[in-house]
Amino acid sequence: MPIVRTEGTEVHYRTEGTGPGLLLVHGSTADSEANFAALRPYFTDHHTVITADYSGSGSTALPEGGELGLDLVSAQMAAAARAATDGPVDVVGVSLGAVVAAALAAEHPALVRRLVLVGGWVRNDDPRQRLMFGLWRSVADLDRDAYQRFITLLALSPETLSGLDDETIATLAAAAEPSEGARRQIDLDLVADIRERLAEIRAPTLVIGATQDQVVPVAHARELHAGIEGSRYEEIDSGHNVLYERGKELADLITEFLD
Repeated sequence: MPIVRTEGTEVHYRTEGTGPGLLLVHGSTADSEANFAALRPYFTDHHTVITADYSGSGSTALPEGGELGLDLVSAQMAAAARAATDGPVDVVGVSLGAVVAAALAAEHPALVRRLVLVGGWVRNDDPRQRLMFGLWRSVADLDRDAYQRFITLLALSPETLSGLDDETIATLAAAAEPSEGARRQIDLDLVADIRERLAEIRAPTLVIGATQDQVVPVAHARELHAGIEGSRYEEIDSGHNVLYERGKELADLITEFLD
């Protein structure tokens, strides 16, 4: 994978396809390949799709000291976008990636042509949200198996989860590894707040909420939409992992908006 150096870190990224740049920003505790391998083919005929790993995911190491901040991760994604293609790019972010993508659009308005935010949030002071992320973080330190089962239980809608067999559920759970990078990213989930940045977003924006989201309840997506002037809002009947449950529906919404 190509590497771009920024903020004292080496950011690993890949590109595929031809056409205008489309940067996909993954969520916490995952990497770009795990999040976007199935989604990427929907766009590569018409876009140069850029999938980059921020610190703690894939081969992109944590910064010295280990702590992650929104400015660092946003700068890493901006550097990957600039290294991969000329001119502005469209940006799609999911979960923490949506928060990062919003910060990127606010800090680098000339770089972001259009913006899609999926399953994101605005503020870090919601008690239920802090309880959820805090428990997830604690379980990461205590019990690997419980961590894997906990996030698998919450990431999918009840209907989807009940329709899977035990082997499939075990495979999904095994992909959730409480690595040091994952732990630092959950730490960032707990503090990430973009209230003061929303007014700086100039790119046309689509916000997408998941109606059965138990990780970041849909009210947070609605608040994100309300805070970005002129944004468009859509909902998908899915749990937090929209990429797994409703990948084609998500791709269709994104494609229609980008076109």
